[in-house]
Amino acid sequence: MKKLSLLVLLSVCAFAVSAQKTWKNDKPHSQLKFDITHLGVSTISGAFTEFDATITAAKPDFSDATFNLTAKTASIETHVEKRNDHLKSADFFDAAANPELTFKSTSLKSAGKDKYKLSGDLTMHGVTKPVTLDLTYRGTITNPQSKKPVAGFRAIGTVKRADFGIGPKFPAPMLSEEVTIIADGEFGPQD
Repeated sequence: MKKLSLLVLLSVCAFAVSAQKTWKNDKPHSQLKFDITHLGVSTISGAFTEFDATITAAKPDFSDATFNLTAKTASIETHVEKRNDHLKSADFFDAAANPELTFKSTSLKSAGKDKYKLSGDLTMHGVTKPVTLDLTYRGTITNPQSKKPVAGFRAIGTVKRADFGIGPKFPAPMLSEEVTIIADGEFGPQD
């Protein structure tokens, strides 16, 4: 009887694991951006152009999803080469010593229809801190060209530079302490 119970338990666990599906971001239709205020009067925007994100979920509405993201800090792009180089330096991201930034979700809580509070650990500049982002699930459709499902998400949140030791030589209002993160993505299931 114990062997039968153990077999049933293992079967249920195996089914639960196999029911989960991993979705990967479609790079041409995904972006990881940020906004920061300069001198208190203008907004400077930038992006990390090289990143990978995955979502793992068993439910079709993604209400049980976990999110993971890794971005290359040297891929920072602000459309000004001199500024890009400065942001990669030890004054800011120190891309040589900290080549990646990561986000690993720890919880997902409903905040209304298709809206969630996505909490997780953000690691930048060698520092890991908990952050919470506002996540919107934009739905799942069938891509008319590939005939495969595509799910869309947008995450927005704010982090403080000082929490991660980024740009300590540049106090506010030269550069705002708060940086807004905006992540948009289309995700497709992994085969």
